[in-house]
Amino acid sequence: TLGFRRADIGLFRDLLGRAPRDEALEGRGAQESWLIFKDHLLQAQEWCIPTKKKPDRNTRRPAWMNKEFLDQLKHKKEAYRGWKQGQVSWEEYRAIVRATRDQVRKAKALIELNLARDIKGNKKNFSRYVSDKKRTREKVVPLCKETGDLATQDMEKAEVLNDFFVSVFTGKISSCTAQVTAGKGRDWENEEPPTVGEDQV
Repeated sequence: TLGFRRADIGLFRDLLGRAPRDEALEGRGAQESWLIFKDHLLQAQEWCIPTKKKPDRNTRRPAWMNKEFLDQLKHKKEAYRGWKQGQVSWEEYRAIVRATRDQVRKAKALIELNLARDIKGNKKNFSRYVSDKKRTREKVVPLCKETGDLATQDMEKAEVLNDFFVSVFTGKISSCTAQVTAGKGRDWENEEPPTVGEDQV
């Protein structure tokens, strides 16, 4: 997406002012004139308006984050940049880092305390906070049906798991499970290894 907050509007207007006028577009049709102007417009946009990465819809700002902490984190980044350039001492930068870390920890603890205190009256905020803390969402891997095919859809996986749990109480075992069980119980040590003839190589 376009970052208009960091755009150079003055240069953008100057470049658009240099776009071809009536004399240069004389004798051209409306479509051709628009394509010429559009080309100049896109070039000016590329030079004057920087782009930024569009935030993911699934990512939300933490509940404890507000404008005060954003300013504090920005101040921390500026201090780090100044320390790398030799403008800020290590002791000063370390003090800023520790102060920011302590404020973040206190803010997180306060948010969690309020959520735990109001869990009976507002369960949605608590559930949302817990779900945001999960880094990965685990999924069920494809399962093997009795026919030997793989179940990839959620409903098919549910049916396979249901049949498996039922088989635990009824004594029925699927073909895939039976093959694995037979393989485990087989006495491989007493069997002779297979031989390969010269004509098979």
